[in-house]
Amino acid sequence: MFLFELFGLFSLSALVMWAFLMAFFFNIFVYSLGVKRNTTLLISSFIMMVSYSATDYLYTWISYYNTTYFDWAIHDAITIASLIIAYSVVKRSSTSLLYLVTGLSINMILVLFMHLDVYIYGNQEPWILWDIYLYSVNVIDLTMVVALIVDRDFLGLHKLKNKTLNYFKSNDIHKVT
Repeated sequence: MFLFELFGLFSLSALVMWAFLMAFFFNIFVYSLGVKRNTTLLISSFIMMVSYSATDYLYTWISYYNTTYFDWAIHDAITIASLIIAYSVVKRSSTSLLYLVTGLSINMILVLFMHLDVYIYGNQEPWILWDIYLYSVNVIDLTMVVALIVDRDFLGLHKLKNKTLNYFKSNDIHKVT
């Protein structure tokens, strides 16, 4: 809970929302230069900007009921589905799409664990899961912003994905013969 004490909840959420907004503006600029026009980069940054803006303002300020962790998980699932639909329409992915889907999936799993801990098990005492959730979600959010801006495989996720897929393909070939 150190980050909340240092920055406050509003400041962290506003920083992440602002970062996605800036990534979207940057990608509009890149698109206007004619770079990466046939990829999901611009639409992905738009989806992430809208998603995080809607989550920050609509869920916390306009909502008539208290938001639960499960609401955040549903919101992440809808965002992942939107990104996949955008990919199915454009048919050509940018490097950042894998980072976005992976980051949102990890965030969704962590949020579901927090929902299980707080609302199902009724735990009210902070413990290591809460710290893992707090730091991981914020680091992942900022990593997704960086992925939208640089659009490079800076963590090696694509290499890992390709090695994993090749491993399973090579094992399938050995099983058939």
